[in-house]
Amino acid sequence: MNQSDFFFHQLDPVAVQVGGFAIYWYSLMYLVAFAQFWMLGRVRAGSGLAPFSREQVADLLFWGVVGVIVGGRLGYVLFYVPGDLFSDPLLVFRIRDGGMSFHGGMLGVIIAAWAYGRHLGVGFLRTTDFMVPLVPLGLAAGRLGNFIGGELWGRKTDVPWAVIFPESIERGGRTSEALYQQYLAGALDEFARHPSQLYQAALEGLALFIVLWVFSARSRPVGAVSGLFLAGYGVFRFIAEFFREPDAHLGFLAFDWLTMGQLLSLPMVLAGVGLMLYAYRRPS
Repeated sequence: MNQSDFFFHQLDPVAVQVGGFAIYWYSLMYLVAFAQFWMLGRVRAGSGLAPFSREQVADLLFWGVVGVIVGGRLGYVLFYVPGDLFSDPLLVFRIRDGGMSFHGGMLGVIIAAWAYGRHLGVGFLRTTDFMVPLVPLGLAAGRLGNFIGGELWGRKTDVPWAVIFPESIERGGRTSEALYQQYLAGALDEFARHPSQLYQAALEGLALFIVLWVFSARSRPVGAVSGLFLAGYGVFRFIAEFFREPDAHLGFLAFDWLTMGQLLSLPMVLAGVGLMLYAYRRPS
């Protein structure tokens, strides 16, 4: 057989290993996300359109970090593995085992934004209008972390840029010499998949960031930027889910194509459109 034309994913998910302690690339991507939020937030705070000072951006970031971590973990457990929670209540606290939900993290950030906005007397929607343009590049970093870690892979395909994720074939396949030799012989081409993590990084990350950054560069009705974020993310995530492999324990929820990610994105689109209509139609 000829050698495969597809990329065999052998990227090490561990960035730093010190003795028995490992720091994963996915964890570092959270730090990248928080750092870019702080830097872009300070830029936006100096534009004259922001309700926060540059010094207050750090406090807003702290509240947001708590919301992301707590909400993301709770969302994953409640949305994706609710049955495991009853048999193992401590599952919520084992973050190192993996499992974070964007939709849960978003709910956590919403609560944090409401609390911080109320604390300063700024208002909830003005707070979220400031925050949401700073979020997409952090989402892109997270998806890059997923790709490096070889997780949340896409559906099978034969497109030229397809990737063979060895962990989707067998556990520990990334370091399996036998599996790699099969790849060299072209025997694993049927397992090639969409690198859907990169699609999501491009859509929910870069594209959404450009749209929101340009849109929010001018004064907009309160709530309009937040509405565009909800609608934009929901649409981009809904599209990306057509290329992403459904969660194995959930599969398709309806019609042989609807996934949990799409189901959770639909309310976001509706809420986003509704919020934009409300923002533009209410009296100034």
